[in-house]
Amino acid sequence: MLFDHEPYLMSSPDITDEKYYLNRELSELAFQQRVLSEGLDARNPLLERARFLAYFTKNMDEFFMKRVGGLKQQIEAGVTETTPDGRTPNEQWTEILDTARPLFREQTACWENELKPQLADEGIHIHAHDELTESQQTQLRNHFQTSVLPTLTPLAFDPAHPFPFISNLSLSLAVLSRETDENDEELTFTRIKIPQNQPRFVEIPEMSHGYILIEDVIEANLDLLLPNVDIIDVSKFKVTRNAEVRRDEEVAEDLINMIEEVLEQRRFATVVRVEVAADMPKQSISVLKEQLNVTDAEVFYRKGPIDFRSLFELTKINRSDLKTPSWTPQPHPRIMRGPGVDPRDEPADVFTEIQEDDILVHHPYHSFEGTVHHFLQAAAHDPDVLAVKAAIYRTASDSKVIQSLIDAADNGKQVAVMVELKARFDEQNNLEWVRRLEEEGIHVAYGTVGLKTHTKTALVVRQEDKSVQLYSHVGTGNYHSETAKGYVDLGVLTSDPGIGQDLTKVFNSFTGPTLSNQFRKLLIAPVTMRERFTQFIRREAEHARAGRPARIVAKINGLEDPDIVAELYQASMAGVDIDLIVRDICRLRPGIEGVSDNITVHSIVGRFLEHSRIFYFENGGEPAWYTGSADWMTRNLDNRVEAITPVDATHIRRQLRYILAVTLTDNRRRWVMNSDGTYDQVTPDSDGAVRDAQTILMNATTDAVESGSELGISTEDGVLDRALLIETQDDTASSEQTSNEQQSVAKHDSK
Repeated sequence: MLFDHEPYLMSSPDITDEKYYLNRELSELAFQQRVLSEGLDARNPLLERARFLAYFTKNMDEFFMKRVGGLKQQIEAGVTETTPDGRTPNEQWTEILDTARPLFREQTACWENELKPQLADEGIHIHAHDELTESQQTQLRNHFQTSVLPTLTPLAFDPAHPFPFISNLSLSLAVLSRETDENDEELTFTRIKIPQNQPRFVEIPEMSHGYILIEDVIEANLDLLLPNVDIIDVSKFKVTRNAEVRRDEEVAEDLINMIEEVLEQRRFATVVRVEVAADMPKQSISVLKEQLNVTDAEVFYRKGPIDFRSLFELTKINRSDLKTPSWTPQPHPRIMRGPGVDPRDEPADVFTEIQEDDILVHHPYHSFEGTVHHFLQAAAHDPDVLAVKAAIYRTASDSKVIQSLIDAADNGKQVAVMVELKARFDEQNNLEWVRRLEEEGIHVAYGTVGLKTHTKTALVVRQEDKSVQLYSHVGTGNYHSETAKGYVDLGVLTSDPGIGQDLTKVFNSFTGPTLSNQFRKLLIAPVTMRERFTQFIRREAEHARAGRPARIVAKINGLEDPDIVAELYQASMAGVDIDLIVRDICRLRPGIEGVSDNITVHSIVGRFLEHSRIFYFENGGEPAWYTGSADWMTRNLDNRVEAITPVDATHIRRQLRYILAVTLTDNRRRWVMNSDGTYDQVTPDSDGAVRDAQTILMNATTDAVESGSELGISTEDGVLDRALLIETQDDTASSEQTSNEQQSVAKHDSK
């Protein structure tokens, strides 16, 4: 229950007051602004900046589909209930639209005024049709006739033709025309969909790295598509539809049929945004507004190109001098080598290595194929393995993980796979994998009624001597080989019997009637996790009141749950020092005198998407470390099956402390939140030394391949690179701290 605290916690000030809580949606927009800032930042190479402009469009498309779509549903249903920050759905919707407009203007201005001209200076030209020579125009016209024209279907809207269906996120031309030699003033509206199966950037003949947008080619040759009419106007537009189409799974007779119906309904869902060319005439706008049932507030006028997602195409140009240096994920020193063996040679026996000691894998610094997939592939072919179980939330379209599970079944292992059919935007992909797995005779569970299964877990059961050994993987990221190249994630491989037995209960719950609420080691949502995290935070507050060491560091993707925010406020008021590394959504307001002045909120936005979770509680000098799939979001704690594992191995604790120390001293990609929810980017000190956490971790991982240590940290005490520790501590203190696992995580320089 919201703000269900014990009486002694309800001290003055009143932490239930809405003024202490930021809005979830506006906080997410603040994150998107930080993503956009990477595109605006002249310190980044040109094509890297273009990549971030593309990501900004991709992210904002999903934001409008999910969050704005959900708010519009609430408004239409007459919902007036306020959020913890005191806003109604209609107030949130209005503020979102007002906040988003200037961000889109910044994106367009950056492209038109900076990136496009600077790319031209570097020999990469994006031209308008009228800038081309007659010869180039003729060759493009031939290309249009042979390759583009046959794919186009003009859809007129007039008394004889209904308004055409416009699919989600499709880019279109709105053409106003009249028949030649007719005096009738009535204009016909025709919609032409820009083909999505052809390159958006068409190569210009006779020009190296010269491009023209395909919609400009189509517009310039409309006389071939629409003969015998006078073209009065051609304008571009893009439609965004609501993705919040829900069905009651508790009354659905068949979950697969339900998901298929949701996918079909999503195609025809309510329109939540229409982006139009800034010079689109009123008649075309009126047609779109009326037929798509949108208001003036939902129309966004865009100068320049509409839809920047296609800038991803430009980033494939072979110009390394205009890109961030490439990164190849590295082999793990323990999984991919034995003593004295080069890691690129025969891999070590992964089960022997895990038995020897737990292993931490860190993507994309470590190769997914050489770690997690290697673990599953080894299980599939090991004659002593009896069973393999895995929970799949998202996976690649050509998943090698799925193939390993099929191989395991073919080799006589018992295989059970939990595939979450409700993973948003991956429903169709997961449906196809379910059918493939079932065709192979593998038992597949589809999830838990009322919950999404978000755990990133796998379990291998292996016969060893006269006993059965359990090998577990508990991670923060999906079993997805492609996203593992760009998402920062952690995973623990362990033979700890307590964790293995807990995972056995979790996997049994996917096919059994209930989820157990008794676990030896793992924190499992929705049954134990909220209670345990609350206990941990309150324990730190008690330590602080008693004068014992008290500190919390949490690296998460989102902090939205109001009860957790309130607990952190109480801990701060008790004197607990708190650092929160929150990638995007954060309801908590840091730095409020008497409430959160002991809390600092950081955010890292870099070349890789920060997706790992680390939880550190100092616990009076006996630190507790955790990692796993859950954020401090209500959905994670109450509405999803999640798994968080304790980290007891000293060498892995050292690695996690290293990651946090590097992150909290980043002065290139780190942002720090102000009390009003805005962020300031941290910049290098006067000495000019740049500390980019992701670059440091790439270098450390490369060093590890050569040295045989993990994450580039020596296994001996006291040698963690002091340059990565906190500037407020002298060398002696730093050395002592690195050699003592019972001490605090290094304190960052902003405090």
